[in-house]
Amino acid sequence: MRRWLESLEAEKGLDQLTAQARRWVLISYGALALSLLAWGLLLARDGGNLRPLLAFLLPLVLFLPSLLAKRPRGHAWLAFVSLLYFMIGVNVAVLPGLGWLGWLIALAALALFGGCTLYARFRSRQLRTAHEG
Repeated sequence: MRRWLESLEAEKGLDQLTAQARRWVLISYGALALSLLAWGLLLARDGGNLRPLLAFLLPLVLFLPSLLAKRPRGHAWLAFVSLLYFMIGVNVAVLPGLGWLGWLIALAALALFGGCTLYARFRSRQLRTAHEG
């Protein structure tokens, strides 16, 4: 895997790979936030309480400054947190009538994990080469 990533970096360049990973992160972050919002609104419609929605969206919102500042370390931490959202998505997927939404949450969380992992790698290498050069 490491050799493949290094050959990819040599072939495409860190700037292009970093930009692609960033787009991947932003799209999957938005998809996860929207799918969690949809799930929270479905829960609120049935029970009338918005607290679960806030509890699920708050961790994502806390990472927003790191995403906007393009910090690799914040992206790495968000990758770990996204795995919790994957577990939530799988749990929602087994609820009657919510399978499609649960799988959407799980897929968005996995996409966020992959994008954050790659962005953290490419961006930190990009910053390292900028300091060295």
